[in-house]
Amino acid sequence: MIIIQVAGGLGNQLQQYALYRKLVRLGKEVRLDISWFLFKEQRGRVLAERELELNYFDRLIYETCTEEEKAALIGKEGFSGKLKRKLMPGSIRWFHESKMFHPEIFEFEDMYLSGYFACEKYYADILYDLREKIQFPPSENPLNREVAEEMLRCSSVSVHIRRGDYLDPENAAMFGNICTPAYYRKALEIMKEKVPDAHFYLFSDDIPYIKKEFGGNDYTVVDINHGRESFYDMWLMSRCRHNICANSTFSFWGARLNAHEDKVMIRPTIHKNSQVFKKKEMEALWAGWSFVSPDGKIQ
Repeated sequence: MIIIQVAGGLGNQLQQYALYRKLVRLGKEVRLDISWFLFKEQRGRVLAERELELNYFDRLIYETCTEEEKAALIGKEGFSGKLKRKLMPGSIRWFHESKMFHPEIFEFEDMYLSGYFACEKYYADILYDLREKIQFPPSENPLNREVAEEMLRCSSVSVHIRRGDYLDPENAAMFGNICTPAYYRKALEIMKEKVPDAHFYLFSDDIPYIKKEFGGNDYTVVDINHGRESFYDMWLMSRCRHNICANSTFSFWGARLNAHEDKVMIRPTIHKNSQVFKKKEMEALWAGWSFVSPDGKIQ
């Protein structure tokens, strides 16, 4: 049995689910471990504050593991499990993601997988199936439907500008200064060349900033969904004909769920500052994407 740990925000959860679907299609016995989201007390605190947003979707069917199935691979929770992992490491079947792409995952039979699995190559060949299964429930806000219909009538381009938590000192070192103003200038320039009549729909967690930085008839600021409803922004991104992404799995999935065959997808060369961009490798692992560097150069 293969068990995939589900953790993180919506984009990461969808990536873990996508890998689950890929392994299921390969005939593997696979389960998801959703315990990261459960309210378990450990030293008097809650393990995770995020919600299991996979459950927001209408057609996402998956099987979860039992505590016994998980323990068989990585040992039990608590002191006894830690002791087993320390004294008998050979009995532990726990794989930790450590690079962009691990092809060996597809050969595993009994393993617990921890990672975010953002690389497109893991599930690029089943995106058509994922689009069928990742179905957003109808929004109760009529503005979402109105904007979606408008997007289908024009040469719509989603532009995701993530600031918020990426500006926090603890996150800035890892994720900051990647999607710079130079990145967006070049991405917009490329898109205007490829789509001369493009209309840009701006999504951000910092609406005052984008209203100040982007003006004119070519731009529409999307400020409809907040709180739990924010996941509808991903749906709206997917309704656009083309996509400009931040270094964020949220907007990566907005582009992946976009079913237009002639779409243009632009992303930053790196997701984290610890990464080094290797053109040939990224073109193989992210087929169909265009890459722009933080200093505003197309790669």
